[in-house]
Amino acid sequence: MLVSETEGFLLAATIPAGLDRKEAEIYRQLDPERLPKHIAIIMDGNGRWARKRHLPRVAGHRAGVTSVRYTVETASRIGIPSLTLYAFSEENWKRRPKAEVDFLMKLLSRYLRQEVPTLHKNNVRLQYIGRLHELPPSVLEKMEWARQETSRNTGMVLTLALNYSARSELVDAFHSMLTAAASNGGIEHLKIDEETVSRHLYTRHLPDPDLVIRTSGEMRLSNFLLWQLAYAEIHVTPTLWPEFRGVHLLEGIAEYQKRDRRYGGLNESQSSRALRS
Repeated sequence: MLVSETEGFLLAATIPAGLDRKEAEIYRQLDPERLPKHIAIIMDGNGRWARKRHLPRVAGHRAGVTSVRYTVETASRIGIPSLTLYAFSEENWKRRPKAEVDFLMKLLSRYLRQEVPTLHKNNVRLQYIGRLHELPPSVLEKMEWARQETSRNTGMVLTLALNYSARSELVDAFHSMLTAAASNGGIEHLKIDEETVSRHLYTRHLPDPDLVIRTSGEMRLSNFLLWQLAYAEIHVTPTLWPEFRGVHLLEGIAEYQKRDRRYGGLNESQSSRALRS
């Protein structure tokens, strides 16, 4: 069956500008109305990527920056409202060699300086979560500069998790709730429910992730957004982070759209069968 020129134009118009051929092929299979509102990514495999090539670990971190750029651009182009990247954990801060931590801090500063024009081009707004006050002052200054530079952008919100730990986030949330209660009638009036906890998390400005992607094939959440990921769909890819590109992001979304999200309930067909039985 031949496709008319008008139909062909309309079909092409549904593909967001900037996607390459492979990305476009996968995007054609997606339902644009069911894209995740928030995607979280555990970026893993930099060290293994470098080791496979007989390179120092820092070479893997450097290569991973390119993957961040491709991923952010693809997510923005297809209209994902929020993307959160697990960039640097609190455990990294405590357990990695000082030389590697110092390199990561310099790499972060360089990334922020170089990528702000790309973030502007893609209308991306930059934010951060984590115990940021523990980071070096020079890095905090660069982070604040980049945040302010992109604060007027109206597209996707890119959140970098830096010196982040989900358990520390919950501890900080409980401290925040107690502090708020103490200045508002005393803790005997404190009401604790899920909504209250959520309002005191680092991510209170974001919806909970619909999809979490883990690279490098590891089957764990690594202390990342444990509260927020309660009902997220999990997609694990064997791809190491420095090799991750927009096509891998779209593959994760395609897998997400195959899932039946029930949030502990039943889908429509199961509900009908339950009523008949």
